[in-house]
Formats: sequence, structure tokens, C-alpha cells
Amino acid sequence: MQVFKKIHILALALLVASCRSPMVTSTSHFSDNNTQVSEDVFSAKSNFRVGVLLPLSGEASSVGQGLKNATMLALEDINNPNLILQFYDTKSTPEGARIAVENAINQRVKMIVGPLMSSEVEAISYQTRKHDIPVVAFSTNEAVLQPQVYTIGLLIDEQVSRIISYASQKGRSRYALLLPDNPTGIAVAKSAAKAAKRHGGTVSRIAFYPPNTTDFSNIAGKLSNGKETGFDAIIIPESGNSLKSATAMLGYYDVFYPDVMFLGTSVWENTSLNKETTLNKAVYPVLSRSHSSYFNKKYQSTYGNYPNSLFALAYDAVALASAIAKRNPSNIDEAITSPDGFIGINGAFRIFANGKNQHSLDIMQITPSSDVVVDSAQHKFVSGPEYSDDMDIASMYDGNSPLIFGKNQQDAEVQIFGRALNGYASTDSIYQY
Repeated sequence: MQVFKKIHILALALLVASCRSPMVTSTSHFSDNNTQVSEDVFSAKSNFRVGVLLPLSGEASSVGQGLKNATMLALEDINNPNLILQFYDTKSTPEGARIAVENAINQRVKMIVGPLMSSEVEAISYQTRKHDIPVVAFSTNEAVLQPQVYTIGLLIDEQVSRIISYASQKGRSRYALLLPDNPTGIAVAKSAAKAAKRHGGTVSRIAFYPPNTTDFSNIAGKLSNGKETGFDAIIIPESGNSLKSATAMLGYYDVFYPDVMFLGTSVWENTSLNKETTLNKAVYPVLSRSHSSYFNKKYQSTYGNYPNSLFALAYDAVALASAIAKRNPSNIDEAITSPDGFIGINGAFRIFANGKNQHSLDIMQITPSSDVVVDSAQHKFVSGPEYSDDMDIASMYDGNSPLIFGKNQQDAEVQIFGRALNGYASTDSIYQY
């Protein structure tokens, strides 16, 4: 199979599921940040060395080990003898990441996969850019992304854009947001304001609550007051007991489908919601399920536990590195940011020059018996305005500012839109906890 045609097909698990031997035929080398890799590793000019920076010790070591396990499964399936993975322990700290990347650079890597946390990505960026080495990290903090510092992680912006696109196709146009008062909540608000306008709708109400709360009685009451004219869809980027408490309280105030469509983010996948009456027919985006069952089953049979959805992204990162290794391009950044994208174990994805990315996402619907796919992920990408950041969202909301609860109206407007708007702000909308 050729790589880097119009949609660059990676040598993925589904295509090699019939491999007879479980042996890893690609080469991998491990560095604990103290032991130098033998010079023999560097002798073949055709070798494509990738530094894999993961928290293999410290507070995030369980996640780091899971990511490493996934990379080893990818090596086994891909079978590319020119791809060499060199592992480095970031020790779950920025300083550990700095030491790890120095060793990786000294040991002649052409590309970095990882690190996991945004503080680690920030710690290595100066050195990697100085040495012209691209990074494909797992962090979803957009603040640390820039040219040559990319992420393969699932970003808030693409999740919100996808779910609003689906809701708009179902006739929804007036969105309420129930958000934690933290950077994640602000990020969701920014993305929703932009996506709603892009699809001909608007964000009409935003309610903030203290992070980690399970008491939504006051804020749900204020948000739902006048819902008949205020909104026909609501986004709640929560999980666990907080999500269940929030939706139960909205149900208490008679916020139900079909009058209001409940929309989530991928974190809903981590909570069993089939018995939650208020969330019947609710929808949320997830990484494409088309091939992921293979990875989940193989990971579980190999390592004895079910993988975190993040681990499959490590598999795709190695598959991406393998595709680039086979081509061995003179400009690795251009190869990583090919506009046609790639197909991985999580479906189609592409990485942009500014460090962000786009995945093909399934839309899942909650039913009493199970979660079902109601809108399958796209199989290829097309260029267009869908992911443009050039929209002047603030001007679109001037004179029609959303009502904001749980946070000072003007403060919230500055955080979301970049400036205070000229819209009407009622005394209700500056309710404080």
C-alpha cells in the first residue's frame, strides 16, 4: 500500500490484523535519561529516529505507561524496520521533560512524540524549535501550541464545532451553555459562540458554576427560567456525578428533550448515562469507532486492562511517524501538516501548521439500552471556512449579548469575546455565588 496519496493511508492494525507472530519486528530503543544509546543505533542513514517523551515515573506514570504500551502495539502492527522509537522519561515534571528532550536531541531524533502535559510541552518547545525538530504532543492546552509544536490530542474546539454542526442539522439554533468557571469552561464558551454563528445560530445564555460542585439548584433554576424562548439546545461539558446532578436538576425545572436537545463533549464517554432519564436522546462526539474496537481488544488481551481513549492516540502518533519515515521527506513539518490528512485507528485526522488538529468524530446518542452512533465520522476532509479562526465573533454578538449567570457579565464577555459587548445585561445576569 502506498502512503501519502491524496488521503495518506497509514499501515494500521486493521490492515495487519492477520499477522501470525506477536513479535515486535520494528526496532525500539529505551533511554532512562541517564543511559546513552549505542552509536550502532545511528549507523543506518535510512533510520527514522523518533523520541517518545512520556511520564514513565512520577504522578502521571500510569498514563505514561499506558501510552507506551500503545506505541508498542503500533510498532508490532506497522512493521517498519526503518522506524526507531527512543523512549525518554519526563518524570511527570517540566524539568524532567527538559532533560529528556536534551537527551533526545543529543541522540539525533528527527521527531518528538509527546510529552503528555502542557507544562512539559512548554518546557521543551524552545529547544525543539531551536533544533528544527517537530513535536506531536498529547496535550490539549491550545496555549502551548505553535508552528512545529503540534498536538494529536482531541481539542475542545473541534468537539464543540462538531456537536453544534450536528445540532444545527436537526433544527437547533439557540444554545445555552452550562459551564465550569475555569479555563475549560471559557474555552467551550469561545468555541460555542463561534460555531453557533457559523451555523446560523447564536449562544443565548451562559451559566457558570464553581468547578467540582454537585449543587446545581440555583444556577439551573436561573438558566432554565424562560427556556421556552431562550434556548433549544444546551451544552454541558461535564462527566461523572457533576453531570448527573446538573442534568437531574435541569429536569426538575422541566428542561427535557425534545424541547431542548442535550449536547455533550467526549468526556461523556467516561460516564454511564443510559439510566439518566433527562439525557435520553442526548448526543455527544467521540473519536471514530470504525476501527477502535480492534485496538481496544488487542490492548486488553495484551496488557490485561481496558485502555483509556487517550492511548489510541499514541498508536496513531506512531503510525503517523511510520508514514513519514517511509517517505523520509526533506521537510518533516510539511509532511505532518499535509492538508489531506491521514487515516488512523481513530479514523481520519489532520494536523494544522498552528499546532491544532481536526479528527473525524462520530456522534453518539444515549438510549436506555446503549449509546449508538447516529452520525458517522467523515472519511476524508475538505478545505473550507469550517475551521477558520478569522471570524470576528465579538462584533456578531454586539447588541445581542448572551445572558450570563454565575459570573459578572462584563468580566465573562472579556474572557469569551476579548472585550465587553454592547448588549443588554440584566441584573439577573450578574448573579454571584
